[in-house]
Amino acid sequence: MPASREPHAPGAYSGSESETVIDAAAAAADPQTALIVAKITALRQSIDNVDTAIVSLLAERFKYTSQVGVLKARAGFAPADYKREDYQIERLHRIAVAAGLDPDIAEMYREFVVSEAKKRHQRIADAGGDPGVLDVFA
Repeated sequence: MPASREPHAPGAYSGSESETVIDAAAAAADPQTALIVAKITALRQSIDNVDTAIVSLLAERFKYTSQVGVLKARAGFAPADYKREDYQIERLHRIAVAAGLDPDIAEMYREFVVSEAKKRHQRIADAGGDPGVLDVFA
C-alpha cells in the first residue's frame, strides 16, 4: 500500500484525512483500489451482520432483565444488586481479555446495560410490578 494518501484513481475517494467517502464506480478504474473497495464492502457487510446480532441479543437480554425486574418488584427487592454487579464486572473483564477485547469496552457495555436494567426495574417497581410499563420505549 502506498504511503501517500492520494487516491489511486481520480475520484476514487474524497474527503479529508479524517474522513473518506468511497466512490466504488470511480475506484473501479484502478484494479488495486477496486480490490480494496470490494474488501471494505465485504467487511462492512460483516460488521452490519454483527450489529444486527448485537441489537437482537440486547433485545433478548432486556426481556430477561425485565422478567427479573418483575420478580424483584413482586418480592419488594430494590432494583440494584451490587453483589451481582461486582460479579459481572469480574466476569466480563475475564471474557474480554480472553476474547482479545479491551476490558474497558466490556466495562462500558456493562455500565450501559446495568444502568438501563435498573431504570427498567425501577419503572416496573413504580408500576407495582406491571411489566406493561416497558411497552412504550422511554
